[in-house]
Amino acid sequence: MAEAGSKVASMILSAVERCPLLVYPSSSMCLLLVGYLSFLIIAELVLPGKRILGVILPDNTRIVYRCTGFSSTILLLALLGIGAKFLGLPLTVLAKNCGQLFTTTLCLCILVSWWLLASGYTSKSKTSSLKPHVTGSILHDWWFGVQLNPQLLGLDFKFFWIRAGMMGWLLINLSIAAQQIQLHGNLSLSMLLYQSFVAIYVLDYFWFEEYMTSTWDIIAEKFGFMLVFGDLVWIPFTFSIQGWWLLKHTVDLTVFAAILNIIVFIFGYTIFRGSNRQKHLFKKDPKALIWGQPAKTIGGKLLVSGYWGIARHCNYLGDLLLALSFSLPCGTISMVPYFYPIYLLVLLIWRERRDEAKCKEKYKGVWMEYCKVVHWRIFPGIY
Repeated sequence: MAEAGSKVASMILSAVERCPLLVYPSSSMCLLLVGYLSFLIIAELVLPGKRILGVILPDNTRIVYRCTGFSSTILLLALLGIGAKFLGLPLTVLAKNCGQLFTTTLCLCILVSWWLLASGYTSKSKTSSLKPHVTGSILHDWWFGVQLNPQLLGLDFKFFWIRAGMMGWLLINLSIAAQQIQLHGNLSLSMLLYQSFVAIYVLDYFWFEEYMTSTWDIIAEKFGFMLVFGDLVWIPFTFSIQGWWLLKHTVDLTVFAAILNIIVFIFGYTIFRGSNRQKHLFKKDPKALIWGQPAKTIGGKLLVSGYWGIARHCNYLGDLLLALSFSLPCGTISMVPYFYPIYLLVLLIWRERRDEAKCKEKYKGVWMEYCKVVHWRIFPGIY
């Protein structure tokens, strides 16, 4: 019995040692992470960017957001390129130290979420953005957060944190690409497609960063471990799974398959960006034209023009098609690269159900009338 237990323990230890993410944090990755976040804070304060007024909060206050994500990304990429060319900076450092970076980032997120809880509990502010919403359960408050928009150096911490996560996703991907070039001398067609799609997606996100100010996460979700972890760990380390898989596997992608993949990406991008743009413009100006026509609404509040007359969450459809396009370059020999679109499908259906319940309670009869006009939830003709 003891011998069997010893073998099991040995197998577990061996598995832990082989897992690239189950390693201890390192001082070098800690310095790298602190330096990265410090760069973003300084860039937020000094780089040019739009000043965008957020939605009107219940106390009639509005947060001013500085949208410097695009300029910060371009500057950081330029500095990395200069460092690699003239100083020998190893662009593969993130790919080669992914495990240590993952555990270091996870530890930071745990510490930050407890700091947010403590600062929220001690906040005396009565404003909608900083007022603490305490439930009496420390675990619940830690997970979901107690403040809507905690501040850091006068900046909206939540808005800043998701910027760090999205940019981190791009940087990890580029490091994976550098690693493949180092190993094989070039990028495979599959890797080139994947890298191009994600780079366009992330740069587009920052170009239209102001649209983020009217999303559910920003205007309604409190900032706790769920979003702290989701933004800085979950996004960069799990959304890059296709890149990691392509680094270890060779895919013989035909030209026809590549063209179809590009079509899926373009189709998804058009729906995703178009629907989010229409929603943002309508919230900013209800008289804005949608597809060249005055916006049509139900009850003066619920948009039924453009994409929003096709499905109640048409933006989710675009997001899902984009996620699928990120995985299609990996072929069909494994389901591992399809983790992201599968996960996103489950997440968005769950979120859509939550949104529907809250909208039904908020808009009551108007919502029922709206559902009669816009029948489909996400997938026109299916769901």
